[in-house]
Amino acid sequence: QVQLVESGGGLVQAGGSLRLSCAASGRTFSTYTVGWFRQATGKEREFVVAIKWIGGSTNYADYADSVKGRFTISRDNTKNTVYLQMNSLKPEDTAVYYCAASRNLRRIVVASEYNYWGQGTQVSVSS
Repeated sequence: QVQLVESGGGLVQAGGSLRLSCAASGRTFSTYTVGWFRQATGKEREFVVAIKWIGGSTNYADYADSVKGRFTISRDNTKNTVYLQMNSLKPEDTAVYYCAASRNLRRIVVASEYNYWGQGTQVSVSS
């Protein structure tokens, strides 16, 4: 069982930055794929980015086109935490951001394949 807790959301002006954190329980969290998804009001949940453990200290990251070059995912296994650094934020990035985790995923961009979810953190970007 893995429990996830997101933090770091808030209100920021367009062009600003935020760093979200996803803290997890579980001794083997470093081997989990962790994804960030977001859901804006009235819209479906969408994939943002995911980081997948490949082996050893190697991870693979996949980004949605809408955030490439602006968002960066990283993980600190000593803290069982995955971070999402969000730069050059735009009003269209406004949403509730969720982190999710699972192992042995076939499709890391598909929300339904993740077993564990956090409660979400609100990110609001003003124009």
